[in-house]
Amino acid sequence: MKRTGDLQLIKELNKSIILDIIRKNGPISRAEIAKKINISPTTVTSAVSDLIRDSLVIEGGTGESSGGRKPILVQLNPDVCFLIGVAIDASKITIAELNLNAKVKRKEVHTLKDTEDLDLSNELIEMINVFFKKCKNLNDCLGISITIQGIVNSEQGMVAYNPKLKINNLPLKSAIEAAFKIPTYIDNDTNGSLLAEKGFGNYQQSKNLIYVTIGDGVGASILVNDSIFRGFHGGAGEFGHTTINYKGAPCNCGNVGCLENYVSWRAIYSRIVSEINAGKESLLVEEVKGDLSKITPELFRKTIYSGDALANSILEDVSFYLGIGLVNLIHLFNPERIILGGELAFENPLLIQKVNEHIYSYALKTHTHNVKVFPSSFGNDSEVVGSASLLLHELFHFTLK
Repeated sequence: MKRTGDLQLIKELNKSIILDIIRKNGPISRAEIAKKINISPTTVTSAVSDLIRDSLVIEGGTGESSGGRKPILVQLNPDVCFLIGVAIDASKITIAELNLNAKVKRKEVHTLKDTEDLDLSNELIEMINVFFKKCKNLNDCLGISITIQGIVNSEQGMVAYNPKLKINNLPLKSAIEAAFKIPTYIDNDTNGSLLAEKGFGNYQQSKNLIYVTIGDGVGASILVNDSIFRGFHGGAGEFGHTTINYKGAPCNCGNVGCLENYVSWRAIYSRIVSEINAGKESLLVEEVKGDLSKITPELFRKTIYSGDALANSILEDVSFYLGIGLVNLIHLFNPERIILGGELAFENPLLIQKVNEHIYSYALKTHTHNVKVFPSSFGNDSEVVGSASLLLHELFHFTLK
C-alpha cells in the first residue's frame, strides 16, 4: 500500500512534468497533455487546476474540436513571479532577475577588484540586498539560484573548492537562505549552463552532451544518457585542470601545465601584455589608448575580426590547445555534440570553426560522425540563464535525471 507521502510526491512530480509540457507546447489542451505523457485525463485536469490556482498557468483560446465542444487551451504565465540568478567567477559577480521562461528582465555586473581577502558570503548578501530594492514585490520571488566556478557540493549547498577565490568548504547556500529566508540553489557554473541548454536551449533533444566554458577559467559539464555526471565528490568536469604540458607553468591548483594556463582569459591577457611590452604591434593598444589594463575579452574578439596579427596568432594557439582537450573528451565520452560557452566563445565563430577543424583532423572518425562543436544558445546571458536553470529545473522537472 502506498503511503500518503509517496502519493503526494507522485502528485507533485506529475504537476512539475505537466507544467513543463505546458511551457514547451502551450497553448495546449488538457487532452493533448494527457496523450503526450500517457497519464489519465483526470490526473491532468486536477494538476492543471492546481497550477491555475497558483497562477502559474492561465487559460486562453480554444482548440480544434474532435466532435464535441472545443477544448479550452492552457499556457504558462511566465511573469507571474520571478527568480534571481547569480553567476560568480574569479573577476565578477553577475546578478539578474529572470522570469519563468529564463528571460532576463534586469541584469547587473559587479567587478571583483580585490579577491585576496574576499568574504564572499557577506559580499554577495550586500549585492543581493541592493538588487532586491529595485524589485517590485519580494513575495513574488521564487528563489535565488547561484552558480560558481570550482567544485560544488550542490546537495549540501557547499563550495568545496575554488582556488581562484581561495575558497574551501564555504556553506554559501545556508548563508544566503539565513539572510533572505528565500529558497536558494547552488551548483557549478558549467552544470548550470548545461541545465539551461537542456531546459531552454537549442539542444534539448540531446542525451549525451558536453558543455565547455572558457572565460576566467575553463570547465566542463558532462551529460551521459540524460544524467549529469558529477563524479564521486561532485568534482567531475575540471577540464581546465587536465595537464597538457608537464613542463608548463605552475597553475593555482598546485599542478603544472594545466589547459587553463593556455586557453583561459587570464592566460590570454597575460600573453597579450607580455608580447605588446616586448614590442609587438597590435590594434589593442589603439583601442585602449595605451592603457593595457582596459583590454577585455570583447576587445580581444573585436581585434581578431579586424585582422590584428597578434590577436589572430593567440587565437590560433588557443584553438590548438582547446582542440587537444576536446579530442580527449570526445574519445572518453563520445558525445552527440559539444557546446562552447563563456566570454571567449561568445560571438567568436572563428574559434568554433578552428576547434571543429582540429577535432575532425585528430579525433577518431568513429567518434566524430555527426559530432560538432556549437556555440551556446544564450550568448551574453548564458551565465545567469545557467544560474536560473538550477531553480527552474526543480520547478519544471524538464527531461533530465
